[in-house]
Amino acid sequence: MQNRNNQTPSGESEIAFVKCFRKKVLTGDRPVTTKYPRLSKWLAAAVLGGFSLSTAWAQKAQFPGVTDTEIRIGNTAPYSGPGSAYSTIAKVEAAYFKMINDSGGVNGRKINFISYDDSLSPPKTVEQTRKLVESDEVLAMFNTIGTAANLAAQKYLNAKQVPQLLVGGGATNLVDHKKYPWTLGWQPTYYSEGVIYGKHILANFPNAKIAVLSQNDDFGKDYLSGLKQGLGEKGQSMIVSESTYEPSDPTIDSQVLKLKASGADVLMNITTPKFASQVIKKIAEIGWKPTHYLINISVSVGAVMKPAGIENSQGILSTAYLMESTDARWKDHPDMKAWVAFMDKYLPGANKADSMNVYGYVTAQALVQILSQSGGDLSRANVMKQAASLNKVPFKLMLPGIVANTTPANLYPIQQLQMMRLKGEQWELFGPVISSGAGQ
Repeated sequence: MQNRNNQTPSGESEIAFVKCFRKKVLTGDRPVTTKYPRLSKWLAAAVLGGFSLSTAWAQKAQFPGVTDTEIRIGNTAPYSGPGSAYSTIAKVEAAYFKMINDSGGVNGRKINFISYDDSLSPPKTVEQTRKLVESDEVLAMFNTIGTAANLAAQKYLNAKQVPQLLVGGGATNLVDHKKYPWTLGWQPTYYSEGVIYGKHILANFPNAKIAVLSQNDDFGKDYLSGLKQGLGEKGQSMIVSESTYEPSDPTIDSQVLKLKASGADVLMNITTPKFASQVIKKIAEIGWKPTHYLINISVSVGAVMKPAGIENSQGILSTAYLMESTDARWKDHPDMKAWVAFMDKYLPGANKADSMNVYGYVTAQALVQILSQSGGDLSRANVMKQAASLNKVPFKLMLPGIVANTTPANLYPIQQLQMMRLKGEQWELFGPVISSGAGQ
């Protein structure tokens, strides 16, 4: 994230300079510059004469959020609150854009990544999104984290025709090319991932007694609907217990005890990282040993498994579409070597075992790809057109065989997954790459 306060008054930075100067003149404060006396006289005349800041911006900006040298991209992330573990994603994205800027930017323009804390609170997401669009005048919103957060901002952004790119959530109703043509998904939907788990359980544990713990919102309901779809007609009898939790709950101990009491021998764990770690630790404490399925947004060895006790996490089943940084098989892979070098240089001291650092690295690549494809036409309409025209792009650190693909009628870039299980401190992939299906 760039600090715009350190710019000198030239090019697009004159706009920030004008804004600051105008505020000081109108409030009676001392003018901010002695270094640029000629500019100061012009500004004083312009500001006091009713010069419009928006006019100044229009003279420099080619499109909203774009000048000859800058592209403004907006983001909200939970830097505080119960979802704060996700904040590392935005930090990695900011670092990646710095690396791109250090290499000259995108087609000669630097990315100005402006990210605000929303605490994973939908009302705050909307407030911060409005600020980014109306005050910071960003070109697009990018990878806002959380299903509820993205749903809360979606109608506003689509009404304003502001691209809502690579949303950090997989709810099925987040992406609808007819209803919300300015919203682009990213990972496989929660529904489709749930379908894959249901099919895997049905094929391998046809007589299972399933307990389900899920978050009480669209995020959790999507996974549960997919699971039931994958189980088919047997789902109603196989699921013997369902329990939910609220994101604000301090613990999920009571829910885990209820699920164990049901006699279930398979646990479908639909929780975010904080609660996933709690579940793993709690079931070990009470001696419950179900076959444990865990959704792929919570598979970080560093952020989830180790805090829960790596010994308690053995054998957990999940899915993946990204390389796991702790997996020895990728140690000498060129993409992993490049990522390690990037982390060492731009985020020294960061936890390389946290899979969310891989996620942020890949999503940032995807945004740069979209901006690069847009060339000199960085209008919001063309950026969205390019976002809907990703053609089998194999971003670095995606699993072999998995690519990003979009069309105007399909705004789900990633539609493939592979099953995996935890062994030691590594996830072992098994079985084929599975297509989750367009639009699901």
